[in-house]
Amino acid sequence: MYLEIITPEKKVFEGEVSIATFPGSDGSFQVLKDHAPLVSLLKDGQVIYKTSEATQQVTITGGVVEVLKNKVIVLADGIVY
Repeated sequence: MYLEIITPEKKVFEGEVSIATFPGSDGSFQVLKDHAPLVSLLKDGQVIYKTSEATQQVTITGGVVEVLKNKVIVLADGIVY
């Protein structure tokens, strides 16, 4: 599935991943290929995703995630470096 992580300032990540874990407002959840359509609020926490090379993570300061047709878009309020 294709993942994009975007903040108001820049695109943080864009590429194919096999799994992604998000800090949902009601608890963390994972998304795999062919996941049902979903829109969810995100709280502060880590977005963890696995590419073909490695498992990576980005710490966000809230936002929204949309899952639709194997494309996942994260609109993060900001990221922590």
